[in-house]
Amino acid sequence: DGADGYAEWAQIALILFRVKLEKSLRETEDYLDEMPGILAVFDLDAPPHYSSLCRWEQEYRMRELRRLLRASAEQAGWSGEAAIDASGFQRDQTSYHYRDRANYSFQSMKTTILIDVHSLAIKDVHFTTQKAWDGHIGMEVFRRNAEDLRVMSADANYSWSDLREECRSESTRPLIKHREQTPLQKAHNARMNEDYNQRWMSETGFSQLKEDDGEKLRSRSWHGQFRELTRKCIMHNLTQAAS
Repeated sequence: DGADGYAEWAQIALILFRVKLEKSLRETEDYLDEMPGILAVFDLDAPPHYSSLCRWEQEYRMRELRRLLRASAEQAGWSGEAAIDASGFQRDQTSYHYRDRANYSFQSMKTTILIDVHSLAIKDVHFTTQKAWDGHIGMEVFRRNAEDLRVMSADANYSWSDLREECRSESTRPLIKHREQTPLQKAHNARMNEDYNQRWMSETGFSQLKEDDGEKLRSRSWHGQFRELTRKCIMHNLTQAAS
């Protein structure tokens, strides 16, 4: 049992369903009120108040959401051959007053995903509102998922000898492009081209996340935006599993 008389599974299902609906909290309550058939799926007689939905979204922390993300990736099909890539999500919803008070000015949330190149399942995400080098982010993401990776593909932005050595030490093949500054680095890149081609699937994953104006974030706080994007990734995996 969870808060307000709603079981935890119902709370989780409803906050993920709101991601699918792409509606505000009040609009979600109104929508559910007009859809008794959907309420029946959640084993409910009446929709929760929009304030309850808001509170649930704040209560489920990143640790719990990451656990759900990993579980949904396994459900969608995780092969162990993954690509890592980054993109930005617009933070237009954040008020100028909050930006000044929180002391940040970046207009986009840098989002890094670890995505399966076959099933498009997203296993891990990393967010930052500051300037951060892709190599360091790649190392952090890899270490969290090393035991589940056989191959990791990345572009030259992640070119770092320490990251390659870390991959090899964990029996993961690093398909990480070299910065072509010497003939030897060009030769290394040419050798991996055939296997590296599937890395573009990460761009497909981002395009699916950003469909239907999904690039803009509703949450105003940075920690709320982290959780919002993680819920988007979970919903993406569940959609892939159902397709």
